[in-house]
Amino acid sequence: MGKQMTEMLKGTLEGIVLATLAVKPAYGYDMTARLREQGFTDIAEGTVYALLVRIEKNGLVEVEKVPSEKGPPRKVYALNAQGRDYLAEFWKTWSFLSQRLETLHHGRNEA
Repeated sequence: MGKQMTEMLKGTLEGIVLATLAVKPAYGYDMTARLREQGFTDIAEGTVYALLVRIEKNGLVEVEKVPSEKGPPRKVYALNAQGRDYLAEFWKTWSFLSQRLETLHHGRNEA
């Protein structure tokens, strides 16, 4: 992944993870696998785990410890009401930015 892609991804990864959790709760490794299935192949597990900890601290998810056959219990993250509100705001912001970028890309100067 190029430097430009990496930098853009840093700014949107939280929204991407929240959008993924809105579809189905996940634990860390599962989240990484789902992101990779969606084409985000260069995202490191450590990045995802750090992000999950941050969104938990920010109160955007509920966490349930679920027994695992292969070791300690897994922390399964599920979007809560505050997380859904935050995700809705992310999509509004994304829509605004993508519309402006599309306008710039096509050389139109619409305000």
